[in-house]
Amino acid sequence: MATLGLIGSGSIGGTLARLAVDAGLDVVLSNSRGPETLADLVSGLGPRARAATPAEAAAAGDWVVVTIPVKAVGQVPVAPLTGKTVIDTGNYYPQRDGEIAELKDGGSTDSQLLQQHLPESHVVKAFNNIFFRHLAVLARPKGSPDRTALPVAGDDPAAVAHAAELLDLLGYDALAYGTLADSWRSQPGTPVYGPPYGGGAADFAHAEATPASADTIRALLDAATR
Repeated sequence: MATLGLIGSGSIGGTLARLAVDAGLDVVLSNSRGPETLADLVSGLGPRARAATPAEAAAAGDWVVVTIPVKAVGQVPVAPLTGKTVIDTGNYYPQRDGEIAELKDGGSTDSQLLQQHLPESHVVKAFNNIFFRHLAVLARPKGSPDRTALPVAGDDPAAVAHAAELLDLLGYDALAYGTLADSWRSQPGTPVYGPPYGGGAADFAHAEATPASADTIRALLDAATR
């Protein structure tokens, strides 16, 4: 059985863990505070889930999701992720992450920074533009007419396809829209960030989850400007 490794087990990480377990995947969760702090989360997920260190989660995963603050990307283990598809859910929030010059001036994206830190891995941007409560409930079986699409971006087409396989297992369609340099199109402040999964509401965090088709997501990505 395939395994999802998680480096970071907060709102998005915990939600992905639940979707993965429900899809029949094994899950290895980790955070910066130690496996013992994940006991309650792992217990709630059942026997397919276990807690580990970030290096152990990295080594165990067929896919590995990095879902941590951008300012912490330097702490991601490098060697265990060699050759792997690494899915980055991160968003740059200056009020949390501090000022990062490359991101502030648009010279780089946060996923490009992670790729620089992981030169032998294949980073794909995904799961960064949807509120975790919406992510938890919008999953649908393959072929459902109301299946939701999530944008994905990456420099390696094979890794993008591999990430799309994970999204499919978790109940989502993947809409590939470019390279890591293009991933700003799904970052905070762009049209595709948040509202399309909350019925278009500006206050999407308090809105009811609403499916969003690939056509809808593609149009919003195309509308993004800097």
